[in-house]
Amino acid sequence: MMMPGPYMMVSRGDYKCLKKQGNVPLIFSRTLKHQFIYLYILGDGPCLGYRKPNQPYQWLSYKQVSDRAEYLGSALIHRGLKASPEQLVGIFAQNRPEWIIAEYACYTFSMVVVPLYDTLGPEALVFIINKADLSTVICDRPDRAHVLLSNCEKSLTPVLNTIILMDPFNTELKERGANCGVEILSLQEAEVLGKENLRKPIPPQPEDLSVVCFTSGTTGDPKGAMLTHENVIADAAAFIKSFESTFGPVPEDISISFLPLAHMFERVVQTVMYNSGARVGFFQGDIRLLPDDMKALRPTVFPVVPRLLNRVYDKVQSEAQTPFKKWLLNFAVNRKFSEVKQGISRNDSIWDKLIFHKVQGTMGGRVRVMVTGAAPISPTVLNFLRAALGCPIFEAYGQTECTAGCTFSMPGDWTSGHVGPPITCNIVKLADVEEMNYFASNGEGEVCIKGKNVFKGYLKDPEKTAEALDETGWLHTGDIGRWLPSGALKIIDRKKNIFKLAQGEYIAPEKIENVYVRSGPVAQVFVHGDSLKSCLVGIVVPDPEVLPDFAAKKGIKGSFEDLCKNKDIKKAIQEDMLKLGRESGLQSFEQIKNIHLHPEQFTIENGLLTPTLKAKRAELTKVFKAEIDKLYVSLQ
Repeated sequence: MMMPGPYMMVSRGDYKCLKKQGNVPLIFSRTLKHQFIYLYILGDGPCLGYRKPNQPYQWLSYKQVSDRAEYLGSALIHRGLKASPEQLVGIFAQNRPEWIIAEYACYTFSMVVVPLYDTLGPEALVFIINKADLSTVICDRPDRAHVLLSNCEKSLTPVLNTIILMDPFNTELKERGANCGVEILSLQEAEVLGKENLRKPIPPQPEDLSVVCFTSGTTGDPKGAMLTHENVIADAAAFIKSFESTFGPVPEDISISFLPLAHMFERVVQTVMYNSGARVGFFQGDIRLLPDDMKALRPTVFPVVPRLLNRVYDKVQSEAQTPFKKWLLNFAVNRKFSEVKQGISRNDSIWDKLIFHKVQGTMGGRVRVMVTGAAPISPTVLNFLRAALGCPIFEAYGQTECTAGCTFSMPGDWTSGHVGPPITCNIVKLADVEEMNYFASNGEGEVCIKGKNVFKGYLKDPEKTAEALDETGWLHTGDIGRWLPSGALKIIDRKKNIFKLAQGEYIAPEKIENVYVRSGPVAQVFVHGDSLKSCLVGIVVPDPEVLPDFAAKKGIKGSFEDLCKNKDIKKAIQEDMLKLGRESGLQSFEQIKNIHLHPEQFTIENGLLTPTLKAKRAELTKVFKAEIDKLYVSLQ
């Protein structure tokens, strides 16, 4: 059960000890296994941290967070919302303490959180508000409120009638809201209102909905994954169980929050932290200032994505500019990694003092455990950083539909290239995918998950739910996995032509190709992405009938083959494609960053098209591997 406010679960024996220390229990309940537990508030201990530019972190205590959540929740109820798991409330904000206060305000009265985020795009925002019947949205900044109001003015979101703003706003915004039937309140006003009309908390049951997390999707409208309190707690508890004997969180731990709270990975990490009485400090909101925030906060627990780790790796490598420095760096890494293979992780060796202290210092110098997820990480990068950073780096695998993770690398396992064994709250099996020649009897197949962390389905979408959950409750992920002799899972393929970039964004290449092929000089295009890369590149076959005239308008002449090699022509075609992409509403991460012009068409005869004229993506990747590698190298 997710707690209505930051409470901690303890056993009957621990409760007696706490009572002697003066801690007063607030709630008496049962666990999912029907064993009695007590919940007590962590009082004046620091909980949520924030900072202003060039200032130290300031902290809200657990008691302050709990009280403010109760006040805000009471205000929502006073204004007519129902204390019910059928009541959905939107949160449209960047990571900050008020996000968590708003989240727990909902949980205090059994309401459900629906996170909204910018990369969904304006159409998806409208879709979610209507799909989830969001009459109330809690925003951080006035500019986001203006986005919501512009939809209201066009009568696109008639259900929305209240916006609660965390930041100050002017009377003009309030008047604009009134003109389209939306009341604008400040968060401070709402909390005062709730304090004056305080209600008794109505905590949720384990099976009640906690959050409807809309996935960014690949084609079509976003899907709202319905997750219960049981789902979230089961997943968080399983991660704690995975490393509690060696690296389990303690009240002295500090985590930095910069990964989007709209996604479940960050939310589960924070659930783990609060359950341990630890603290969470939020970055200032600008990723460019993250190193400064890290130095000020000095976190001990660092949830991260491969994209950021790749940058750390590239920076360390680039600073070794002479042959001697490169040799010394590699020697130091090899020496440190030999210790990692013996189960030793430390940052006080001679190599740390001579070579690695600088990169460790950029993270505050106290990180004792890192967890990476959302996308695969290169074994080369992982091995290097395990040595250089002097702390264990765990890798998790999962998806929104299983709350966050379903497998997790084990303490003491220094190997890479896999995502670890299943966590304790679920079981994992591999199912045959005959059309791709993957068979469970060979230890390969589609990854399927069953357990307490598996979602209940998609909001008001039984058809999509049936595609994801079979009749026996197995979640079909669409990923292809292979069991390793150690019992760890390795992800080796994707069932559909959908992939993730390094930052965790899903990409549907055919959707993008259908946009770009409308460019006049483009006859065919193959969009390529890699889960170890952060952007897309493309192989473009120009139209031989259009290209000469297109080039002539640029003052360029030559044979078709020569034009395909011309850098100015390449630049002009790419600019035209990007322009089409912007006009068609492609997100920035869906736009290609580099292209190669290829003079020969993809055909059935050369093995690059199927008989139905669809691209053979695996074959295209293989044929153009050298060109693709060069495109990525030129972007560095």
